[in-house]
Amino acid sequence: MKKNILLIGGSHGIGFELVSQLHKDHEVFVASRTADKLSDLDVTYIQYDAETDELPTDELPEKLDGFVYCPGSINLKPFKMLSAEAFEKDIQLNFLSLVKSLKAVEGLLKKSDQASLIFFSTVAVKTGMPFHTSVAAAKGAIEGFAKALAAEYAPSFRVNVIAPSLTDTPLAEKLLGNDKKKEKMNERHPLKRVGTATDIANCARFLLSDDSSWVTGQVFGIDGGMSTLNVG
Repeated sequence: MKKNILLIGGSHGIGFELVSQLHKDHEVFVASRTADKLSDLDVTYIQYDAETDELPTDELPEKLDGFVYCPGSINLKPFKMLSAEAFEKDIQLNFLSLVKSLKAVEGLLKKSDQASLIFFSTVAVKTGMPFHTSVAAAKGAIEGFAKALAAEYAPSFRVNVIAPSLTDTPLAEKLLGNDKKKEKMNERHPLKRVGTATDIANCARFLLSDDSSWVTGQVFGIDGGMSTLNVG
């Protein structure tokens, strides 16, 4: 069934891969700061900065069946080097701007028979990792929020979270900038490779589809086994 799906962000990385998978079968709306390669796809682009702008809902359809919030950060530093302002910035981008964007379209989502909402977290919420205090705090807020929202809005909304490990996207460029770095990161994962945008988008596509109609309030660790396996 053709759905109306809104992505906040979606012009690069995981978001763009998801748009690429969805646009032929659904009406896809992408609200992001830049269009990048979106002009090559059959989507509706809306210029929008989630941190500073109000979402122009007059450019959206009367009903939304899916909502995906893609913006995020990877701010990895020792706690002693992180200012309080750095924490505020990560919380603002990852969580508070999500809430603002969702508030703007809550009424449109309620018109769907059962809207699917997808947010992104990180493996570092479940598995404590050094230098992740800021991003883990911001993403942890998302996980708690998602479960509470799923309970409050069931059965009208399904709300799920995808928690990847390191994924080969522009956001992770500094961590995967050369072959040596990438090989080191590959070895950290039980499946011996970092994730790809396709790995994560495949899960998101499933959660937006009717195939996942009995799935809500879950956090999916799409992480190469990082959060649950210790293979030595």
